[in-house]
Amino acid sequence: MAKKGKKYLEAAKLVDRTKAYDIEEAVSLVKKTAIAAFDESVDVAVRLGVDTRKNDQQVRGAVVLPNGTGKTQRVLVFAKGDKAKEAQAAGADYVGEQDLVEKISGGWFDFDVVVATPDMMAQVGRLGRVLGPKGLMPNPKTGTVTFDVEKAVKEIKAGKVEYRAQKDGNVHVPVGKVSFDDQKLVENIKVLIETLVKAKPAAAKGTYMKNIAISSTMGPGVKVAVASIR
Repeated sequence: MAKKGKKYLEAAKLVDRTKAYDIEEAVSLVKKTAIAAFDESVDVAVRLGVDTRKNDQQVRGAVVLPNGTGKTQRVLVFAKGDKAKEAQAAGADYVGEQDLVEKISGGWFDFDVVVATPDMMAQVGRLGRVLGPKGLMPNPKTGTVTFDVEKAVKEIKAGKVEYRAQKDGNVHVPVGKVSFDDQKLVENIKVLIETLVKAKPAAAKGTYMKNIAISSTMGPGVKVAVASIR
């Protein structure tokens, strides 16, 4: 296990690891224990009671956080004709067809989110091996395969984030920056949790929302009482 630095150890002393804090108190504590010189991201980790090995217990989607994430996403759109013009007008950073397929195949990845119109997926599908492992492959479940490219681009720019339960049932999502007002972080976290609750698979049994923790990029994790959010 990597040795923790002195600043981290000092910050960790402020957190009672046996306690689940109310959301407001947890957010305040995360900001106090942010130890880096830069504006750290605030991340939420949720443990869900799902078995992602089963197709009927997949949890995946996207949500627009009311206060954004504090990061401007670079959006690439695969579209042609009027839809390409629509994407450009909506603020997409890169718009193209085969030219972008070839560029990405050559190792270019200066973008954060990929959107594609359904008629472009035959070409985009060829990039599955390079986009898939990076979590960049467009998917209808996250709203990134759509003819409504204007809405997709604007939502991403406004603070839309994707979520997906991993093999262990954990979901990790960025919800803002340490510099955000406490209430804005609380609002973002509540919207994310509400969205995950609504996404509960019908086949999931037992306790669904098992654990919630928040942390800054370099700081210690802080457990959150589920009841304080819902």
